[in-house]
Amino acid sequence: MSDNFDETQARNRLESERERVNGLISQIRDELGTTSETDQQGELAAYDQHPADTGSETFEREKDISILEGLEAELAEIEAALQRVDDGTYGIDESTGEPIDRARLDAIPTARTNVPRDENAR
Repeated sequence: MSDNFDETQARNRLESERERVNGLISQIRDELGTTSETDQQGELAAYDQHPADTGSETFEREKDISILEGLEAELAEIEAALQRVDDGTYGIDESTGEPIDRARLDAIPTARTNVPRDENAR
């Protein structure tokens, strides 16, 4: 692990983030449920639903599924970062082997690499 980190602090932050993301995943899964779209819409038959309403509800369901997929990817990154803490490689750039800037890890605790610095930037 990089010398500019406290392992306990990094683990606590990642575990807190994992808990938050797991809560969001559970909430979305509860909202999506296991029923079909027609059952979720509360209609006895799909044919009495206006096509625009059906399209809007389908869009909302697909949006929720997309958000769920993003959260699951975020959770996988958190789990990978926790594994790097366990392995002693957290805070080390996977490409260069150099320590990742503290500010970067403060902003993105799951960062795997540094951002190259532009020497010409002011």
